[in-house]
Amino acid sequence: MNTVKTGWIGLGKMGIPMSQQLIKAGYPLSVYNRSKDKEEGFKAQGIGTAASPALLLEEADVVFIMVSDDKAINDIFHGDGGLLAAKASGKIIINMSTVSPAISKEVAAACKAQGNHYLDAPVSGSVKQAEDAMLVIMVGGEAGPFEQAKPILEKMGKLVMLVGDTGAGNVAKLAINTLLGIVAQGLSETVTLAQQNGINAEALTTLIGNSALGSPFIKIKGDAIVNNNYNAAFALKHIAKDLRLAKDLGLATPLGKTAYQTYQDAEAAFGEEDIIAVIKQVNKK
Repeated sequence: MNTVKTGWIGLGKMGIPMSQQLIKAGYPLSVYNRSKDKEEGFKAQGIGTAASPALLLEEADVVFIMVSDDKAINDIFHGDGGLLAAKASGKIIINMSTVSPAISKEVAAACKAQGNHYLDAPVSGSVKQAEDAMLVIMVGGEAGPFEQAKPILEKMGKLVMLVGDTGAGNVAKLAINTLLGIVAQGLSETVTLAQQNGINAEALTTLIGNSALGSPFIKIKGDAIVNNNYNAAFALKHIAKDLRLAKDLGLATPLGKTAYQTYQDAEAAFGEEDIIAVIKQVNKK
């Protein structure tokens, strides 16, 4: 049994399997989620719940956050019963959400003023990788808290890397997700071109999968296209948001600008579907 007490905020598609890895590893865990129905499965496992983020931080040594965007982070830190209202110091707060470097720097400074440590630690990978503890975790922050937290983070990922100071993890994640958006759109355009000229999607994706261009992502999303399966593993609305954040960082390259515009145009109609539903937007052009 590990003695470090952990807390988890955000029990969505990623938060649930990621937090389960801590339970499997024997870390004492308590959870908080704004929608209380998401806590029920944890209660059934005998896992404690907290009434607010502040109370969670007061009883945990390390608190993890996995939510959707900057607004949610702002609420978790600054809202009623937020983390900054906690009567606690010497804690480590690890934000694994994909958010802006700016909000990480802002809340990191506020945490430091209270004697706590903040790490931004977004992840590359989707639900399957979270379930298999095979995420890639990129971290921004001070080396000391990172080394303390690294053994816990390693229970969730196959690679845990400190990439720089506060916000650096967020920058790395937005750069990677820019590539993700470009690749998903590129696959969609490639399949569309082939179909327009008499080659079906299954044949084309088989060829790609056996070529130097093959990758797990191409395989998974190619299969989704072939099976007309657009149930969200990573919702298109999230890549649209990530590309907005990347644009705020200065994304202005040809492919980046094109991907940005495509996903913004697709979000209203296809935002709740998987990222590869971008093929539907491609076919509208």
